[in-house]
Amino acid sequence: MTNYGHHETSPLAESGIDHADLAGAETLALEDPRLVKVTRLRLLSEPGTPFWDLSYCYGLDVDGKPVWVDLPRYQFPKRNLSRALVDMAREAGRYGKGMGLLDAVSTLN
Repeated sequence: MTNYGHHETSPLAESGIDHADLAGAETLALEDPRLVKVTRLRLLSEPGTPFWDLSYCYGLDVDGKPVWVDLPRYQFPKRNLSRALVDMAREAGRYGKGMGLLDAVSTLN
């Protein structure tokens, strides 16, 4: 979607996710085994900048409750983004693709 010179993928309005569900939610680190799924990873950048900056990340715990996800990195390369995300998950002892990490990416450039 392009609005006012910006390009956005997977906007919040299309995701069916309600931020109100995360009010007071627990924060789990990526390596925490209670984190079973990443549901949204929001990345921001400026045109011409080679990196994405983390805006927020959230997911679901073993009970299906929404949680904030604390990632070990806060900046990712635009080139080979998927590879960087998989590597980050692997370093945390997790299987990123299986957790939905790659499907949860939303960008605003």
